[in-house]
Amino acid sequence: MAARVVAIVLLALVAVAVAWQWHADDAEARDHMLTGLDPAAITHLDVSLRGFATQRFERRDDHWTADGATPVDAGRVEELAQLARTPVDAWKPSSDVDPTRIGLSPPTAVLTLDGTRLEFGDMTALGKRRYVRVGDRVAIVPAQALPRPPRMQALATSPGP
Repeated sequence: MAARVVAIVLLALVAVAVAWQWHADDAEARDHMLTGLDPAAITHLDVSLRGFATQRFERRDDHWTADGATPVDAGRVEELAQLARTPVDAWKPSSDVDPTRIGLSPPTAVLTLDGTRLEFGDMTALGKRRYVRVGDRVAIVPAQALPRPPRMQALATSPGP
């Protein structure tokens, strides 16, 4: 009987230790991503790029629309949503950086995902990385993590001679 009690207590301790480690690993993994948002669960997305009008997108019935009705380039919008899971090389408190020197005043691009604002700045001086402000922290992420502009309509060409 005593052996069973000891075994049950040991099993409970192992279960608690495993649960604690799983929670710690999950928290650490989230801190190595730009946001904790699940791209597949994002329903509202706004993107502002220098030189372009702000675009607003909404996911309805698993389809993205602009302004609630107009169909959109779903591949681009999904790509924008995926930026939520961009891997982060390092985090810095906003107070440790000069936003003007790293291109965050004003930012090159602003992406708002379900209310979470991501401000994209310049490239770092060394390496192919970029600054992104999220709340009161600045992340250093891969350089390609930047919202891409919308596709442009082809210009009309004049008929040949």
